[in-house]
Amino acid sequence: MADGRVMIAATGSGSGKTVITCGLMRILKEEGSKVVPYKCGPDYIDPMYHRIALGMDVQALSPEGEVAAGGNLDTFFNDKEIILSLMNEGGFASSDYAVIEGVMGLYDGLGGTGITGSSYELARVTETPIILVVDAKGMGRSILALIKGFLSYDEHKLIRGVILNRVSGMYYEKLKSLIESELLVSVAGYVPEDERLHVDSRHLGLFTPSAGVSFRERISELIGTAAVILRETLDMAKIRAIMSSAKKIQMPADTGPLPGLPFLKDKKIGKMAVAVDEAFCFYYRENLRYLKSLGMELIPFSPLHDDRLPEGTDGILLGGGYPEEYLKELSENSPMKNAIKRAADTGVYIIAECGGFMYLQEVIEDKEGTAYRMTGVLPGTCSWKGKLTRFGYVEIPVGNRIIRGHEFHYYDSDRNGEDIMVIKASTGKGYPAMYHRENMLAGFPHLYYPSAGKMVL
Repeated sequence: MADGRVMIAATGSGSGKTVITCGLMRILKEEGSKVVPYKCGPDYIDPMYHRIALGMDVQALSPEGEVAAGGNLDTFFNDKEIILSLMNEGGFASSDYAVIEGVMGLYDGLGGTGITGSSYELARVTETPIILVVDAKGMGRSILALIKGFLSYDEHKLIRGVILNRVSGMYYEKLKSLIESELLVSVAGYVPEDERLHVDSRHLGLFTPSAGVSFRERISELIGTAAVILRETLDMAKIRAIMSSAKKIQMPADTGPLPGLPFLKDKKIGKMAVAVDEAFCFYYRENLRYLKSLGMELIPFSPLHDDRLPEGTDGILLGGGYPEEYLKELSENSPMKNAIKRAADTGVYIIAECGGFMYLQEVIEDKEGTAYRMTGVLPGTCSWKGKLTRFGYVEIPVGNRIIRGHEFHYYDSDRNGEDIMVIKASTGKGYPAMYHRENMLAGFPHLYYPSAGKMVL
C-alpha cells in the first residue's frame, strides 16, 4: 500500500498546478520513489504530462498493448467504492506515493457551481490531504483573505499546505511568515516566475504531448527544469510529511467481474484495434482496462501512418484527439480509410468518440473551410465553429443503463446522429446525438465505461 498521497489543487485554472505536479512527480521519482499519477476529472492531456514526468509511455496504451498506470478519477462518473477500486487497480497498492492533480479551482464542480466532480469532492472521497497552489503575483497581505476563504470552506480539514506561485524568494519569506503566523496552514514552498516554466496553451488546454517525439522531448526537458528549480524552492520535508499524514485507505472487497457494456450487447470481440497516434490520443486508461477485463486483446494501430488494420480485427476503437491538425495526412491515407469503411460494411464493431467520430464522416473542413475527405462510414460534414460547441458532463442512456461522459469540442457536424438522447448533466436538458447501430456507437461525447452500472429508471 502507498506510503502516502497528496492532491495538488489550486485556487483556479491557470495557477500553475500542472507544472508543479509534474515537477514534484519527477523529484520523487529521481529520489527513488515509485509514484502513481492520477488526474481529477475528465481531462486527457494532463495524464500524458504525468506519464512523461515519470518516464512512462506517453499514450494510455503502449505499442505492446499494455494499459498505463494511474488514470482519471471523477466523482461525477463514479461513486466512492468504484473510485477506490480504480485507484487500486491503477497501481496505488504497489506505489510509494500517489499524486493527484486537481482540476480548475478546488471547489469547482458540476456546471461550475456544484461540488460533484470537484477536486475537493475527490479529496474527500479518497481522504487525501491537499496542497493548495496560490498564484501570489501582485499580492501582498490580501493573500491572507484569499487563503482564509479557501480554508473556511474546508469542512473536512483537508488543506494541509500551500505553495505560492510566481513570487520571488525574498518576498516569499515575508509572505510565508505572514501566512503561518495568522492562518493555521503550513507553507510548503514557492515557485519563482521563470520563463523556462511556461507551457504554451491552445484551444483544448495544454499542448498535447503526443504531437511528435521532439515535442515530447521538450516537455520532458521542461519538467526536468521544473524539478531542478522546485528542488530548491519546495520544502520537500513538509510535502512528504503531508503525504504521509494521509489515512490508510480501506479498499473495497473484490466485487467480481465488471458488467458487460450495454452498447456491445452480447458481442464477442477478441481483437480490438485501437487508434493511437498524433491525431487520436484521448483515452481513459480505465476504459482500456475495462475492455481488457472483458477479454479483448487491445492492438494499437495508426490511421495516420498504417495502411491496414491489424490482422484479425473484429472491433475498432477510434478515440478523440486532434484529427483537425492532420487533415491532409488522414485524407491522403486512402488504404486505411478504405480498410475502415470495409470493416464497417462487413459488421466489424466500431466505437468512435469525438475526433474518431469526425474521422468516420464524409468530410472535415479546416478553419479556412477547405474540405478533406474522410472515411465516409457515416454521412455528414464537420466544420470549425470558433467557439466551444458543447461542453460539460453528460448522461447517455444506452439499452437499460446510463453511461456518463463528457463533451468538449470546437468542431460540430451537420449530422450528429439521432439514435440517442444525450442529457446535459448540469441542466437536465436533452438533445439528440450519437449513432447507435448494430455494429456501431459513435458521437461527440467521450464515454467513461466504469460508470455504466447505473440502471435507467
